[in-house]
Amino acid sequence: MTLDDLKRLFTRQTLFRLDAILSPKLVPILYALGLAGILLWAISHLFWSFGFGFGTGLWGLLEIAVFGLLSLVGLRIACEALLVWFKAHESSGETVNRSRYSASLLDEVREAIRDLAEEGEDADYAEADEYITPATEPAPYVTPATPATPEPPRAPATTSGEVFKPRRTAKRTPPPKV
Repeated sequence: MTLDDLKRLFTRQTLFRLDAILSPKLVPILYALGLAGILLWAISHLFWSFGFGFGTGLWGLLEIAVFGLLSLVGLRIACEALLVWFKAHESSGETVNRSRYSASLLDEVREAIRDLAEEGEDADYAEADEYITPATEPAPYVTPATPATPEPPRAPATTSGEVFKPRRTAKRTPPPKV
């Protein structure tokens, strides 16, 4: 979680809206707070144990090494277990998010349709009905264009039993000059 994510978390209404799942994003914060707590405990335990004497202080160093290491491992396991649990249940959270988004999107579309209906017909679009022809009217008759010189009928490209060979259509020599 970056500093921008934290800013968004506290400046928007993210904490008061339930359309996004925040818990997986908060696990790194929990881990950092746990590390800070272990460090503060180690420092305070060091000064407290040396306050009773040098021998007790050395024993306190051993306690910090053993219990500090165990608490670090325990914190790491707990945070990873939380992340695995959130990952396993991610699909159920997505269905909750999708249903909320789709409901709000449908509401927005309904409101937009109502707003358009209340505006009434626009004069610009009213003329468009005149240009649309119904499907029951026949298509207008168009005379086919006749070429100036009729082309001779084409001969088949292959004879029976012959493999297809493409017909050359491009002329290789330029046309004679007139």
